[in-house]
Amino acid sequence: MGNLETKNNKLKYNILSIIVYALGIILLVQLFNLQILKGQEYRNQSNTRLTRESVLKAARGNILDRTGNAFVSNTMGFRLDLYKTKVDNQTLNETILNIIRILEKNGDKYYDNIPITVEPFAFTSQDEEYLKNWKKKMQFNEDASAEDCFYIFKEKYEIQSNDIIEARKIMAIRYEISQNGYSSTKAVEICGNLSRESVLELSEKNTQFAGIDVTTEPIIQYTSGSLASHILGTIGKITQKELSETTNTYDMNDLIGKTGIQYVFEDLLKGKNGIRQIDMDIEGTITGEYIEQEAVAGSDVVLTIDSNVQAITEKALKDNITKISTGGFSSSSDANAGAAVVMNVKTGEILGMASYPDYEPQLFIDGISNEKYQEYQQTSALYNRAISGTYAPGSIFKMVTAIAGLETGAINTKTTINDTGVYPYAHKPVCWFYTEYRRGHGYLNVSNAIKHSCNYFFYEVGNRIGIETLEKYARYFGLGQKTQVELPSEASGKVASVSIADEEGRTWYLGETLSAAIGQSYNNFTPLQMAKYISMLANGGKNIDVTLIKTIIDSNGNEMSREEINDYVSKKLNFDSSNNTDDLNISPDNLKAVLEGMKGVTSEFGGTAYSTFAGFNIEVAGKTGTAQVGNKTNGWFAGFAPYDDPEIAIVVIVENCNSRWLHSRSS
Repeated sequence: MGNLETKNNKLKYNILSIIVYALGIILLVQLFNLQILKGQEYRNQSNTRLTRESVLKAARGNILDRTGNAFVSNTMGFRLDLYKTKVDNQTLNETILNIIRILEKNGDKYYDNIPITVEPFAFTSQDEEYLKNWKKKMQFNEDASAEDCFYIFKEKYEIQSNDIIEARKIMAIRYEISQNGYSSTKAVEICGNLSRESVLELSEKNTQFAGIDVTTEPIIQYTSGSLASHILGTIGKITQKELSETTNTYDMNDLIGKTGIQYVFEDLLKGKNGIRQIDMDIEGTITGEYIEQEAVAGSDVVLTIDSNVQAITEKALKDNITKISTGGFSSSSDANAGAAVVMNVKTGEILGMASYPDYEPQLFIDGISNEKYQEYQQTSALYNRAISGTYAPGSIFKMVTAIAGLETGAINTKTTINDTGVYPYAHKPVCWFYTEYRRGHGYLNVSNAIKHSCNYFFYEVGNRIGIETLEKYARYFGLGQKTQVELPSEASGKVASVSIADEEGRTWYLGETLSAAIGQSYNNFTPLQMAKYISMLANGGKNIDVTLIKTIIDSNGNEMSREEINDYVSKKLNFDSSNNTDDLNISPDNLKAVLEGMKGVTSEFGGTAYSTFAGFNIEVAGKTGTAQVGNKTNGWFAGFAPYDDPEIAIVVIVENCNSRWLHSRSS
């Protein structure tokens, strides 16, 4: 038994040894095959599988009008990226220069953020604090000149060209690389919105330009030029300050909303970038690509604006300002600016909102020229007068005084006041009618006082009710406080009050109350506030929430709720929730008397806008107004239509128009 067991163990050992030797031989043969026979083939394959990561830029959300027409949309374009390859500085500089020559030949702009110009040498910024910080960041001496900085860069980047213009071009891209960083796996973007001519030429010469990669990206387009420019706002390249204040979802050449809707809804419009993987060989030539993570487009913002109404509003405003300034109505004036608002009286939705002069927001995407920017600055074209401009309302405030007088019982709908021309109290102010005709309007009730815009009547009402009551009703109609429209830079304005006088160290006298009652004194409101006020008159005195936003829809088709939208905007713009006022339940009879006066303005002989609206096929209620500001006269028209079933309110202001025109025309 012992011998048999020994023989079996020896057999097992021998079999196991044979298996081990066989496996060893197989492994050696396979190793020989991999390293010797097919080594070069696998090394070549390995070289083609060097994987780089590229940003797949998300399409920015569209901005649409209420019917789905695009104000701002995206088209597909191209951008040029550069990856680091194993070349020396001289070769890199030559490659950059050759790329720039192609770009310039085809009219493409490459990124150039270095704040130095040549011939003559100068800094592009006059901001001393910025230059000080920039030099510190670059580790330059604080007193280094532009020329000093240029030659430090030239030496640092080993640029051999003696042509300073040529050297400056190379320097721009090298600076971009140094600021954003790049590697064999991370590209630096050197040109966006690349022309098809450059795309074709660079693609054809791909092997001559190691490390370049042309990829598609969404290009933002303002589809209608300057239409709704102050509403839509601008987007532009992110600044260092903005970059430091945002999350790591932005890089140095990203676009970001600067003003208007673009600014307020930046977080929703931006979208989320994806990741694109590309394969390159060791020479930097692309051999393949695939999408690792899809980009997610930004949400679409749908406005309450009707693009047709907006276009008509802007054209009418511009044409009439031009006509006023050239004497088309009477004598010429220096009128060159104004604003207009069209609002749904029941919902507070803004259907059209214009500010003149306007501007081309598309110019800001690629960097507006200094000449054009200075032109916009000189004409205040970037200023949104509809929400930021505050103006004394003049006579279109008289409906507030009328409602306050009627509701407090200081007057009733049948009360008449005899306008003798000169009001006998305080500083003895006169009615405009007395200034023109040397007599008063005579006895008028509230409706006729509005129709004829009688100052005397409203001096007396103001005297009877006092400034506190007048202030209360003005605030009820939303005057002197932000409407909380979804735009930045909305002004609050001011309601004439004792507290404002106190703030300025002035004593409140009766004369101020009389002035306030006809829309002067400290009263200053935005055109948008006035549109809300007129809408409330037209809808029965009910408060409305002013809005520009119809809805917001994400890339999956999901709509944000109104509560979510309001919460987002409130946080973005730091809205004050304390502006809510209780419904004053204005008497329908009192309101009717005021509205009948407004109808008389446009449809009855003697009304201050009758000559304009005589024969008009829609019955309109309105009110004209003038307000003296220094040696200037601003002109207003405010109204609603149709009279019997109001749908829209319209408010227009023209800066620096002549009073003679205003007494015979509406805006």
